[in-house]
Amino acid sequence: MTSPDHRRPGTGRRSHRDRHGRGLRGRLVPATVPLARTKSEIFDDLVLDTVETLERRFAKELAGVEFAVEDVPPDLNVYDSDVLEDGEVPLARLLPGRPGRQEVPPRIVLYRRPLEFRAMDREDLADLVHDVIIEQVANLLGVDPDELS
Repeated sequence: MTSPDHRRPGTGRRSHRDRHGRGLRGRLVPATVPLARTKSEIFDDLVLDTVETLERRFAKELAGVEFAVEDVPPDLNVYDSDVLEDGEVPLARLLPGRPGRQEVPPRIVLYRRPLEFRAMDREDLADLVHDVIIEQVANLLGVDPDELS
């Protein structure tokens, strides 16, 4: 239980200070230095780089296609042919979508953790992400992946 002198008068809530009672003193990093980026943010940037490049070249064909990132694939015993696997571990999935009254757009889902596990460094991860997206887009459009590269 905290003593009453650590509370603001009348609020019954603790004040927002660090354990020494001083509060935050200043910036965590200089204004000229970007804050550290998480693995997830770096991965998302790699996906966006490839998707933006493809969308510039194939804007009409990729209109309405959604790209998503999930940390890990869902736990299923058997995967359909819409899943790109490596040694029975899903790397990405193509959900072709459904036209009609409740239209669902095509969606390509990349699984971040399995892809990161297979990469030696960031450059290798960028190449792997690029190749997986190319493979899935080629499957969606019904073309050879070499036509998209």
